[in-house]
Amino acid sequence: MAAHKWNVRRKGYLKIHVAIDIRKKKIVSLDVTSEEVYDGSRLKKLIDNASENNTLKKVIADGAYDSKENFQYLSDHDIEASIKVRKNSTYDRSIVCCHPRKIVVLQQQKNFEKWKAKVSYGSRGTAETVFSSLKRMFGEYVSAKKFPNMVKEIKTSLYNMFIVEK
Repeated sequence: MAAHKWNVRRKGYLKIHVAIDIRKKKIVSLDVTSEEVYDGSRLKKLIDNASENNTLKKVIADGAYDSKENFQYLSDHDIEASIKVRKNSTYDRSIVCCHPRKIVVLQQQKNFEKWKAKVSYGSRGTAETVFSSLKRMFGEYVSAKKFPNMVKEIKTSLYNMFIVEK
């Protein structure tokens, strides 16, 4: 999972949230939002959309997706959560908390490099490669003025990229 910002002249940013099949280097889910939207809040939608045509076994995501709700959601759907937790993450042993997140917090605090290798966290770079490619192809700006049209412009550009001429 990853999100990236596209400049909107004098209007802030558009954020594109994607789920990528890292083996096929293929976008399997996409969501476009305004800059005010918290990345972690889009995880469920990305997973639901990606699950329609794919079997998800693992989600590799950066710290923006670190939340008890996201860890629990992934656990409930039998998806391994390879999410980097915040450095100051804690858990209170006396309070019942999100068990799936607690396990990851403990693993990362014990030996982050070992956790990173175990869950293939370095594969997250594939998402950054996709964003880099998209920005090279389409630039950093959209020309539409209204948010719904900006979303259509981005999605149309991505769709057109995959059409093969005969």
